[in-house]
Amino acid sequence: MSMAGNSAPAETSSGETSPEDRLAALGLSLPKVVAPLAAYVPAVLTGNYVYTAGQLPFVDGVLPATGKVGAGVGTAEASALARICALNALAAVVSVTGSLSAVRRIVKVTGFVASAPDFTQQAQVVNGASDLLIEVFGEAGRHARSAVGMAVLPLDTPVEVELIAEVRS
Repeated sequence: MSMAGNSAPAETSSGETSPEDRLAALGLSLPKVVAPLAAYVPAVLTGNYVYTAGQLPFVDGVLPATGKVGAGVGTAEASALARICALNALAAVVSVTGSLSAVRRIVKVTGFVASAPDFTQQAQVVNGASDLLIEVFGEAGRHARSAVGMAVLPLDTPVEVELIAEVRS
């Protein structure tokens, strides 16, 4: 996506660029929270942590791709889909916190990759999500992570991402 203007991102009172401004500088905005597909909620705030449900790479209510990574869906395409999943997860976080600036740090990311039997690059796929979180939150976006190969995911999506974020009290 293109840059949102040529101006530098605004700084917070502490001199740091806010996550909202970093997101805008990437030419991105948070989408509407995707409605749950079953009996769950998109995110739960408990104590100082937000747990998101698994997020699919919906764009305006549509999955841009389906199928298995390594058999019809390439690693780079799947990585881009994981980035969309992370953006959707951030929207879910904001739905319970009110803003990205409420996030103290991203603690854990789990990425699920619908994989062809011989596909072994799940980590490279989930990097799409991890890279976005680091771009938006800087060092606070660095997180523990699991990248897991799956036989199939809901709606035949190639990738699904969930995260845990620590928030300010």
